[in-house]
Amino acid sequence: MTLDRSFVERNHIATNRIRTLVERLSDAELQQPVGEHWTVAITLAHLAFWDRRVLLGLDTVEREGKLTIPVIDLSVNDLSLPFWAAIPARMAADLAVTTAAALDERLAHFPPALLDELYAHNKRWVERALHRDAHVDEVEAALKG
Repeated sequence: MTLDRSFVERNHIATNRIRTLVERLSDAELQQPVGEHWTVAITLAHLAFWDRRVLLGLDTVEREGKLTIPVIDLSVNDLSLPFWAAIPARMAADLAVTTAAALDERLAHFPPALLDELYAHNKRWVERALHRDAHVDEVEAALKG
């Protein structure tokens, strides 16, 4: 199976959505609550973390030449929350943008056979727009009040 490459454009659009959001946010808006325990900046740090996790996975898969997924579970969100909160808000925003852009580039040029395996394992590893857009939607809703 050859993966439909339209994910490249969807990921790029999601990254640009983050970039546009980050460029217009004030430092005060980066501290705006998003849910009970998160802020806009924490949400952006979260996105950077999970995109970096995918980058690590791509490194492992490419090095091994086969699907090899580093094990991690969602409890990492709760474990990481105090660390994400400690990151200066503007730095978290910049990390979200630069990491997303780096991952988009990497995915766009990743070996097709390995990309197919990754997608079959978990399409969210390839279609990063799914994760990014969900959180940007939450941020935008929180900013509107």
